[in-house]
Amino acid sequence: MEATATLAAPSFLAHRSQKKPAPSLQLPRTRCLRIRAAKLPAGVEVPRQQPKLSEPFLGFTQTAEIWNSRACMIGLIGTFIVELVLNKGILQMIGVEVGKGLDIPL
Repeated sequence: MEATATLAAPSFLAHRSQKKPAPSLQLPRTRCLRIRAAKLPAGVEVPRQQPKLSEPFLGFTQTAEIWNSRACMIGLIGTFIVELVLNKGILQMIGVEVGKGLDIPL
């Protein structure tokens, strides 16, 4: 049984010696490299069918949302640590006066 894998790399990584004037908006072309193994390693089975993935709704996928929430948690904890170390709130650090209320005449 033969196993194959396809890798794609931008062309500027594959050929650095070529110097062509490229337009500023042109994306790098990718090159595909096919790797073939003589036989699968012991214990590895070929899947019987390809997984059917649902179409993402406006870019919202389960994996993207998990990583977004993790980044948000790290940022929030980082904000708390900065406020604790500097003994000032984030708004005070950027120059917004706090503690006086809205100061709107009614």
